Amino acid sequence: MTVIEGTPVAAAAPRRRRPWYRRRGLLAGSVVAAIAAVTVVTDLPRHASRPVEVAGEASTVSRVNADVAACSYGLGESLTIWADVQARSLTPAQTRQVPGLLRDDQQACSFVDDSIYQLSTLEVPASAPGRHLSRMIGAVTMWASSDALGAIEAIQTLATSPGDAAALRSLTRYEGLLRADRAKAEAELAAAGTLLSARLPALRLARLPASGG
Repeated sequence: MTVIEGTPVAAAAPRRRRPWYRRRGLLAGSVVAAIAAVTVVTDLPRHASRPVEVAGEASTVSRVNADVAACSYGLGESLTIWADVQARSLTPAQTRQVPGLLRDDQQACSFVDDSIYQLSTLEVPASAPGRHLSRMIGAVTMWASSDALGAIEAIQTLATSPGDAAALRSLTRYEGLLRADRAKAEAELAAAGTLLSARLPALRLARLPASGG
């Protein structure tokens, strides 16, 4: 459990919720459109050597990992808090810290966080492997800004009302989406690596303890 008694929690600035954050279909379309637009203007040199191409694609994956890191950490922390709530293992002092921690986790997975915006507009080479990485970025962006965000918001409700049936259903649904979008992202990354005959860096996305994935 990452909650430590006496650890100061920075107050999160109030956020004005944008309705389209939670519209999965609209978000998917905007992410794909943004990535497609960037892909057109970031073509590799026509005769780039294989080592140069591999290095470029590996750099893209590393940038994705950097951009999604705070959200991935936040999701893992939120899931740990929910497990501790279920186990009734939190001290009163730790319980008082939970709302602030969950607010920070929520913000890390929303477009309020600049890293998530940067992820959604990340430049990718306009090559065959690059097209797979473009789709990988779309799946990771969905994983963070829709799936992880939705799961954290469900946990925010459950932290104070553990028996809330609607929140429990919502958390279960978003956990399924987290697994599905992670699988999509990893499949696209594997396809890019196959085309390059190279092993690209692995995606570092928080795993769901209940399923191990």
